[in-house]
Amino acid sequence: MKMTRGYRTELDLNNAQKTTCLQHAGAARWAYNWGLKRYQEEYQAGRKTPNAKELNALKQTKLSWMYEVSKCAPQEALRNLEKAFKNFFGKTKLKKQGKYRGKLGYPRFKSKKKGIGSFRLTGTIHVFEDRIQLPRIGIVQLHERGYLPTAAKILSATVSEQAGRWFVSVQVEESIPEPQEATGTVIGVDLGVKALATVSNGITIANPKALRSNLKKLRRASRQHSRKQKGSKNRTKATRKLARLHAHIANIRKDTLHKATSQLVMKTKSPNKKPSVIVLEDLNVSGMLKNRHLSRAIADVGFYEFRRQIEYKAQQSGVQVKFVSRWEPSSKTCSSCKVVREELDVSERVFVCHVCGLVIDRDLNASYNLADLA
Repeated sequence: MKMTRGYRTELDLNNAQKTTCLQHAGAARWAYNWGLKRYQEEYQAGRKTPNAKELNALKQTKLSWMYEVSKCAPQEALRNLEKAFKNFFGKTKLKKQGKYRGKLGYPRFKSKKKGIGSFRLTGTIHVFEDRIQLPRIGIVQLHERGYLPTAAKILSATVSEQAGRWFVSVQVEESIPEPQEATGTVIGVDLGVKALATVSNGITIANPKALRSNLKKLRRASRQHSRKQKGSKNRTKATRKLARLHAHIANIRKDTLHKATSQLVMKTKSPNKKPSVIVLEDLNVSGMLKNRHLSRAIADVGFYEFRRQIEYKAQQSGVQVKFVSRWEPSSKTCSSCKVVREELDVSERVFVCHVCGLVIDRDLNASYNLADLA
């Protein structure tokens, strides 16, 4: 079957290539802001929204500097703006119908003070084992060798900057064999804050608590950044230091989630050793984040990202994923006699059944119940 996948890896740019990437990112940001401003003007006047032809006409007169970058960067930025408005109006329609309660997400102007940003390229893109050829930028060395697929069909490449490092995300269309249906056991996975995941087969995945373990450093770096004079070189250095620390925390969380989900889904290639069904609880993460005592710890885990990775990795491995209602008392139910305890405080980490006398870890008991509900 054909599948569209993305591969992201770091680039090894020289000074000239960094300058070119900065020009492309600036052109994409300018085109996005220009399109948003023109959209607002035309909408208020009751006329049709502008398109890329108007921007191309400006290149010959006022925007001659845009000929120094690839035409894909501003064009793809305008496509992103069009998609942003489409999502905004779609959410507005759902909110009027009472089917959506979140923020509408009206498109905002992009500021270079909040980051250099990114740009997307299409057209002639060639991937080699240790380098990649991009339009107008040329051949760029890769930090990681042999990661990007060389035989797949390249759809687009997005170049982005994060904490002083440049990355490329390649979207490819590749043919993969149909996965064999897994025939292993059914496992229940209970997500938590103390432990990232407790599995009914006895596996416990620790929570690295990336933000909490680096919170002291983050506070100190933020304080140093706020004390520097705006526009000074020392403030620029403090900004880079703070950005690197934020990226470090995000990378710890991302690495843990990828390793954990791969361990549960794709631990082996043998279909009879893979779990046939993975049972998760349908958590109301947005509601849980409203608890001001637990919101930081819950956000530090990444429940939604864990669920997203489990779903797409299970689809590629022939594993089914089932979700149990958030109102199911999996933590309050005894996994042995199925008696429900009406009162169970969050601080009680050991489940004690007053009927059959079972004494078991709270999260492990919940994972047994989730597996039984499959």
